[in-house]
Amino acid sequence: MIPPDVRTDLPGLTHLHSGKVRDLYRMPGGELLIVASDRISAFDHILSPTVADKGRILTAMTAWWFRQLDGIVGNHLISVDAPAVPAQWRGRAMVCRPLRMVPVEAVARGYLTGSGLLDYRASGAVCGVPLPAGLTDGARLAEPIFTPATKADLGEHDENVSYDAVVTAVGPQLAAQLRDLTLAIYERAAGIAAERGIILADTKFEFGHDPRTGELVLGDEVLTPDSSRFWPADQWRPGRAQPSFDKQYVRDWLLSDASGWDRAAAAPPPALPDGVIAATRARYVEAYERLTGLRFADWPGPGQ
Repeated sequence: MIPPDVRTDLPGLTHLHSGKVRDLYRMPGGELLIVASDRISAFDHILSPTVADKGRILTAMTAWWFRQLDGIVGNHLISVDAPAVPAQWRGRAMVCRPLRMVPVEAVARGYLTGSGLLDYRASGAVCGVPLPAGLTDGARLAEPIFTPATKADLGEHDENVSYDAVVTAVGPQLAAQLRDLTLAIYERAAGIAAERGIILADTKFEFGHDPRTGELVLGDEVLTPDSSRFWPADQWRPGRAQPSFDKQYVRDWLLSDASGWDRAAAAPPPALPDGVIAATRARYVEAYERLTGLRFADWPGPGQ
């Protein structure tokens, strides 16, 4: 189902796909135009209303992180300010090379929380990786682990899988490359975040092969509050849910008594209150500004 705010009638652009947050178009020269919307999702639902500037924040952070990861891994980004980008999408659209995407969500975890915590409580392991007994919500792992997942369709839920399942799906050589690159990127990003007083608890990547060179590179978004858990380091306390700079705030409200929503029921989530929307936007902006040292109000600007 195409979300109601998606444009499919723009001259020169062919609408290819819409996900929970991003809309994908093919440009006349064959490049892809990836538009980050202001939609926000949680628990496999697209929520309402939208969060103002969210798409611009995601795009700004992705472009910044791509530069920080230079030397470790390439990416598909061509431009964030190409003249061919429609004016209404400036700052939240990326012109990219098309890739042959790998059907795996490549996830790195340095801390135990979220679906990883649920797996651990059920089995003592995450994606088949055994962990010590007695770990609590927010616990730091002895070393980061690779915990892949399947890529789900719109409205479906990604499913954690074992490394062996990835080997079966894509072969041992590519599986090892995905694991090693994912952990190397996590190590670089976690170090950068730590210098800025932020914990990168976990994050997920999407990879694809550049058809021109065969190189495995990053696609989609990278290290944003939608794809990562960012925690303020000075407030980290294992054994509880952590304060965050990501959409965990929205998840927590939906699960609270204040929302009145029963996740197990068939009814969709309620509309987000103005206060939740404003607080979510503030967290996303703070994540961008603390990590990059740049003012979000200046995006997009020269050198960004």
